[in-house]
Amino acid sequence: MGLWITQVDAFTDRPFAGNPAAVCVLPAPRDAAWMQDVAREMNLAETAFLEPRADGFGLRWFTPTVEVDLCGHATLAAAHVLWEQGHLPPGAQARFHTRSGLLTADRRGEWIELDFPATPAEPAPAPPGLVRALGAEARHVGKSAFDYLVEVDAEATLRGLRPDLAALAALPVRGVIVTSRAAGGGFDFVSRFFAPGAGIPEDPVTGSSHCALGPYWGARLGKTELTAYQASARGGVVRVRLAGERVRLGGQAVTVLRGELV
Repeated sequence: MGLWITQVDAFTDRPFAGNPAAVCVLPAPRDAAWMQDVAREMNLAETAFLEPRADGFGLRWFTPTVEVDLCGHATLAAAHVLWEQGHLPPGAQARFHTRSGLLTADRRGEWIELDFPATPAEPAPAPPGLVRALGAEARHVGKSAFDYLVEVDAEATLRGLRPDLAALAALPVRGVIVTSRAAGGGFDFVSRFFAPGAGIPEDPVTGSSHCALGPYWGARLGKTELTAYQASARGGVVRVRLAGERVRLGGQAVTVLRGELV
């Protein structure tokens, strides 16, 4: 008998939108090289690997090329799979032991809320080539623990970006978050996320980027609860709730595929 692997679209309530992630629940630990091979085979932005522990689950995330320290959409997908497949009772909290510490997920009706560390972006000078690579003027540049954060003047500018991905891949960060105020639609802000250096030219919906976006727009707008839209081709909705040094990220998830690793 092989291992089951499940593909979930995260931060959406319908299939073929949001951000797809693969989730594999392991009966015992596997080595990193094997997990990287599986992630490369799945060829999604992230593949999540879970292993049971006494107080929850160990959780690791892999892109097709590297292991990452924090991933929101694959954590959302992992929690969805644990409840859907009966690894956890419906009302139980999902607890994940990760390279970014303990993360939790709770069901909130049709939504799942993740408890993640805030990663605020401090103001920083734009590194050489960043603005040229994006092809748009920057209103603000900041740097978080993982990424550069760039605010542009309008949602139309953000949606029209066609960045130089090779130039972005050369920057010494995981990726580049680009954001603006939302033009409408009931959203507070919009964003896109580019991480070609980590094997992800453009991520459809990035939970972890909202750990920086939430504090940034919360301070700008004077709000602790925000609703965001990531304006990729697939698109997705993220609810953001600020809680001191933590950020609560709300999203929905839909299973689209189940298969067996033989």
